[in-house]
Formats: sequence, structure tokens, C-alpha cells
Amino acid sequence: MPVVTLYWDELERLVGVDKRTILENLPMIGCDIERVYDDHVDVEFFPNRPDLYSVEGVARALKGFLDIERGYKHYNVKKGDWKIYVDESVLAVRPYIRGCVVRGLKMSDEIIRSLMEVQEDLHWTIGRNRRRMAIGVHDLSKVKFPLTYKAVNEDFSFVPLDFDREMTVGEILKVHPKGKKFAFILEGKKYPMIVDADGEAISFPPIINAEKTRVTEKTTDLFIDVTGFDENVDKALNILATMLADRGGVIESVEVIYPDRNFISPDLSPKKMDIRKDEIYGLLGFKLSDEEIRIALERMRFGVEKIDDKSVRVLVPPYRADIMHEWDVIEDVAIGYRYDRIEPEYPKTMGIGKTHPWNDLREVVKEIMIGLGFLEVITFTLTNERVQYDWMRRKAEAWKDYVPLMKPLTEDHTIVRTDLLPKLLEVLAVNKHHPMPQRIFEVGDVVVGMKNRLRLACCITHSKANFAEIRSVVQAVMRELNLNWDVKESDDPAFIEGRRADVIVEGKKVGVFGEIHPDVLEKFEIANPVVGFELDLTEIFDCGYLL
Repeated sequence: MPVVTLYWDELERLVGVDKRTILENLPMIGCDIERVYDDHVDVEFFPNRPDLYSVEGVARALKGFLDIERGYKHYNVKKGDWKIYVDESVLAVRPYIRGCVVRGLKMSDEIIRSLMEVQEDLHWTIGRNRRRMAIGVHDLSKVKFPLTYKAVNEDFSFVPLDFDREMTVGEILKVHPKGKKFAFILEGKKYPMIVDADGEAISFPPIINAEKTRVTEKTTDLFIDVTGFDENVDKALNILATMLADRGGVIESVEVIYPDRNFISPDLSPKKMDIRKDEIYGLLGFKLSDEEIRIALERMRFGVEKIDDKSVRVLVPPYRADIMHEWDVIEDVAIGYRYDRIEPEYPKTMGIGKTHPWNDLREVVKEIMIGLGFLEVITFTLTNERVQYDWMRRKAEAWKDYVPLMKPLTEDHTIVRTDLLPKLLEVLAVNKHHPMPQRIFEVGDVVVGMKNRLRLACCITHSKANFAEIRSVVQAVMRELNLNWDVKESDDPAFIEGRRADVIVEGKKVGVFGEIHPDVLEKFEIANPVVGFELDLTEIFDCGYLL
């Protein structure tokens, strides 16, 4: 989840209250406070609230929640004479483009910093690491309209941002840091390019802008382009436009002209939703008066057009990219009403609760692993066939061995994980810069053959990691669990032949351990040797040895 840095001088000035009041109320609008410093605070917001990734967005939300400025905020868009022509050649590459102009900004270090930070956070969340959406921000005075959005070949050249020489598209993808990082997005395709009236490039989405349109402290007017594949383009543009409008900018529209249709962007008009009152009462568990519903919604910066006996007509702000269902609005009703006002009640049906045996087992093995000097990590439950099987040199059959998602949002999250070891290797891969040795473990659920299983896995990496080291760890774990166990030679292709073993309890295979195969390490781009094990705690529990 994105961690946003909020500077106290900006936030106190924009909200109009002191640091103490802000700290008391920040968690109430949906964030975790990570670290508090004298000059700033680091907060973590859920990915479903990208409008809060900037100090402007947080200030807007806090002013509503604190009753300083309640209700729907209207954003005016002046009609602009700016045009972008979309060439047919780009439609098969990256078809969506929207834009807007923002005038009258007094650019400063804090505005430029906020703009860059929210841009990168939006790239990561809404944009799925720039695959689905990417943003370009330009000094309007250096952009010559009308613009053309088209596809070009790799020999097309311009001066990219942070460079002082002209480079071809092919060179940029091989030499420029951003080109090397995001070249995979355009693999096997032509290259989208935004060029000005003189045929000079201003942006190579989703890779890099041109140096000629760099934003500086002398910039007063901005042109923003957003490209991608779907409505996330409009969501990102609305968040940026409203954020800059809150800084005093004047928004002007841009006309996007396709071969067969035209669009005017940005569209900052509200979306109207009818929320059933019985649905509000049912989800919250208690009734609210019409006035309480109105105040709660206005605190969350919604507009309330009307309330009748059965429903509430709500105006959804254009920056609220997360509002897709009436339940999303009802959740905000609860937040606006304030959770601390909800009276707790004893359940009408008496009962005695107890922990699930799996949770008891989970706590036992956590204590064992921490006692052995391992660091616990928690990874995503969703993954993909490439990581779980191809990179691990394993084979599996859909539905029989793993559960695919019917409508995955990204190619990285297409199945529910069936093993923990690949996820631990991903953790090691992104933490290569940390000191060695690294000793991590995870205990969590997997889904194998459409059934939940509880697993424990660990990995050790350093220059001399070997089979004997991981065997000693397995031995310690089994001893602490008071299990009689044995080993036999394994045929798991994820491990090196001759340096791998299956864990046997009561004649059943309950796990595997050994040295990870070099081909696997190469796929994960891990340089040091890695040893690891994975135990099926459900199988062990079924043997009746524990608890």
C-alpha cells in the first residue's frame, strides 16, 4: 500500500487546524500512521483511495470530516481551445488518451514534490505499474498545439527527460533508466508517441517525457496527458485535475479527436447514485435519521440531492475512483457518522467463542520460527501460473491443482497460491540490497485442489547456504512439534537433485526441503544460494500429533 509523506506546514495551512487534531482524526478517514516526525508524518492509505495520495486530497477529506467544509465541491472546467488528434496507428497499441490544461499555478518545491509523488503512486495503483495507465506532466508554454497521438518506429528520435542528447526510441528502451525499467510494457508492439504541431515529441508513454517540456519552478501553466487502455485514464486525470484546482489552478478542457468520435476532457461532473435506505440500515445494523445520513455523506464530501422515504440521491465527486457500488457509499456513511459513536451491543444469541484449531497451530509454529531466528513475512494470496509453476520448474493442471480467477484484473494475479515458497523467493528477490544472511518464513493459507490448506515455509539465503543448514532447521521444527518423522529422496524439480528430501510423517508426505535449483534462482534473479522448506500443517494436524 502506498506510503504518503505529509508535511505539517502544508497540511496545517490547507486544513486550518493544528497537528494534534490532524493526528487524532487521520486514522478515522482510513489510514495507518506509520511514522511521526517534527516536520512531517508518513501515512499508509489503502489502494482503493488514490484521491488521498496527496496532501491536497488529504486536506480536502479532513476539512469535510472535521465539519470545516462539508458537502460536494464543484470544480469548474473552462472551455479550452486545445486539441489532440488520435491517429489510427496507435489504436492497437495504447488506445486511450485524455488531457487537460491547468493555468495560474504558483509552482514551488512543495507543489512539484506533491505532483511527482501522486503521479508515481497513481502509476503503481490505478496504472498497475504503468501497464494500464501512465501520466505525463508538461510546461504548457513549451507545448505547441495541436498535438498528434500516433505510433512510431524505433528509429524515431527526441531528447528524453534528464538527458542532453537526442536518442532513438530503441536507444531509450535500452539505455535510459525509465526505458530499461518499463520496456516490457511495449514488447512486441509499435511505440506510442505524442508529438506537437512541429512534429517534435513531447511524450513517449508510458516510458518518459521529452526534456523540452520539463516542469520547473518558473512554470505557471501545465498540460497533463494520460494514456492507457480503459476508464482508469479518466479516473487518474480527474484526481490530478481536482488536486491542482485545490491549489488554485484553473482547469481548461482539451478536445481529443479520434477518427470516428470526439471527447472533451476532463469530465468533472458528479456521478449520481440512488442508495436505498433499507440497504443502509441493513448493512450498518441500526437506523439513522434523514439528517444524520445527510451530515454523514456531506462529511465525506458527497453531495445529497434529495432524500425520500426509500432512497437517497447522492452526488459522487469526480475524484472518487473507488465508488463502484452502493455499498461503497454506505461504508462512507458509517465513517462520516463516526465509528466511535456506534454503541456496542451484546449478541442476542448467547455463545462461547474459541479459536479455530488452525489458528492455535499457526501461533505455535510462529513462535517456533521466531525462536529459531527467522523473520516473519506476509505475502499476497493471489499470484500467477508463471511464478507458482513455470519459474519453480513445476507442472500443474488448472482446477485439479489450482484455482484460476474468472476475471483477473492483472496478469500478475490470475490464480490463488498453492505454495508459499515461490512467494518467499519473490520477497528475497526484491530485498537483495539488504545484508546477508536473510532468514524469512511465512505461515498461511493456500488453496490446493479447491481446498484450503495451512502451510509453513521458510527460506535462507547467503553465500554458503546448503542442505545441512536447512535440514537442521527442519529437524528443530519437528522436534518442537514433538513429531516422529523420516525423510526420503524427493523428486521435486524446484530443488537440486541429490540435495532435496521429502518429509514423511505416519507414512504420508507432509513437506519438502532442500537447496533451490539454480534455474529457479535465475528466474527470480537471485544471486546467492537459497535453501528452504515447506510443510503442510493441515496434513500434520490430521495425523493427530498436535494440540
